[in-house]
Amino acid sequence: MPVSAPHPCGQPGCRALVRGRARCPEHERKREQERGTAHQRGYDARWRKARLTYLRQHPLCVLCEKAGRVAVADVVDHAKPHRGDQRLFWDQNNWQSLCTPCHSTKTATEDGGFGR
Repeated sequence: MPVSAPHPCGQPGCRALVRGRARCPEHERKREQERGTAHQRGYDARWRKARLTYLRQHPLCVLCEKAGRVAVADVVDHAKPHRGDQRLFWDQNNWQSLCTPCHSTKTATEDGGFGR
């Protein structure tokens, strides 16, 4: 498999060259620390319970259905990223059931590509 050409780190002002990722290890580490853990972002026991309830009520991937396919959903996705807004986080009108491949593709598209 071909190796990608090095490109500058995605952090403004950083001149480090990276391959196959958006940021250099130093800036990637800083970004992850600022992001917080899943629990800190609201994905706690309350979320897990709500997620399971939602998946029981909406068991199929909505994006696969739109494409004429049938796939079991295993992810509850926030259709509009909540970015820490708790009102949007808990708004079930903003939730959608997705299979893992559809969720990965959607997230990578929103975040600017795999590896962000």
